[in-house]
Amino acid sequence: MNSKLTLALKIVLPIVVLIAAALGAMTLAGAAAPPDTVEVEVRPPVVRTLTAELVDHAFTVRTQGTVRPRTESRVVPEVGGRVIWVSPDFVSGGFFEEGDPLLRLDSHDYQQAVVRAAAEVSAAKLRLAQEEAEAEIARAEWEELGEGAPPDLTARVPQLENARAGVAAAEANLIKTEQDLERTEIKAPYAGRVRDKAVDVGQFIAPGSQVGSIYAIDIAEIRLPLPDQDLAYLSNMPLVYRGQRGGAGPEVILRAQFAGAEHEWRGRLVRTEGEIDAASRMVHAVAQVRDPYGRGNTPGRPPLAVGMYVQAEILGDIVENVALIPRSALRDGNQVWVLDSADKLHARAVEILRLDADIAIIGAGLESGERVVLSALEFVADGMKVSPEIGS
Repeated sequence: MNSKLTLALKIVLPIVVLIAAALGAMTLAGAAAPPDTVEVEVRPPVVRTLTAELVDHAFTVRTQGTVRPRTESRVVPEVGGRVIWVSPDFVSGGFFEEGDPLLRLDSHDYQQAVVRAAAEVSAAKLRLAQEEAEAEIARAEWEELGEGAPPDLTARVPQLENARAGVAAAEANLIKTEQDLERTEIKAPYAGRVRDKAVDVGQFIAPGSQVGSIYAIDIAEIRLPLPDQDLAYLSNMPLVYRGQRGGAGPEVILRAQFAGAEHEWRGRLVRTEGEIDAASRMVHAVAQVRDPYGRGNTPGRPPLAVGMYVQAEILGDIVENVALIPRSALRDGNQVWVLDSADKLHARAVEILRLDADIAIIGAGLESGERVVLSALEFVADGMKVSPEIGS
């Protein structure tokens, strides 16, 4: 009996407890107040903006090149001989002025040749004087004995012409020997600098052998490659047509690193080369810098030496009423997002005149004072509300 009662209690008691708990929960739920409704505030995304300004902008074309001399020459003697003197400035890197002697050859043999040539001139003139005297005698005799004009041979006309030719030949030979004597001293044809030297005292050199190379220092040139599309920004390029000379082109700013510092020189484009590079499709323009080895007005600036690698900035055309914005502000190629007075986004198509490394030059599509969105938004829609960043 007790076991049956115990079993019944184990079954019924849990059921009773569950029913009681359910009734209690229902009672509490009916008596509880309804929960308060909380409205969630959705904040617009914060964006950085730039106020567009319309300005006049000068296009620039950036390129690079290596400095080279405008004029370069090989030092080649016109006569041979033994070197008896070399200028202390005739060394690699040495400077010299126009007319300065660079080296001298032994001139003894050439001096003797001048003496012999002068003697030959005297002998030829003596022979001519004798022929003139004999011709005069022949004409006088013919006038006494003959009639009319004497024959050329009788008047010694061929002999006179031969004697005159002998004088001219002797004088020409004297001039040549005097020039050869002068050429034993090799002089600088212009103010310049020595690139290299291949001769020294005591060495015998033959005519036509190269003994060094020099270059002028009045003007330095830089060959600058230009992509075809960049020529559109350089309307005053010095293009040369047949029958014309190239004029002064755009100004060029040259910059180079030397001894840990950047230095600057100014020059101009003076011409374009005659051919377009078949491989790169580049046009090569040539810039010139005057007095590249002068100190100029910049203390501490090094010379614009031959072989120096320089970055060039060519100053091109000026365009009016354009906006300069960061290139990162462009969306989908030629669109930007602008804000209206209510801080709402609107897509705007713009005309891109040029894209530089970091800057986009906008020719049309933006007005002065408009706010251009710089931030990249993950989700964006036309008319979306945003919050401009303070100070932007």
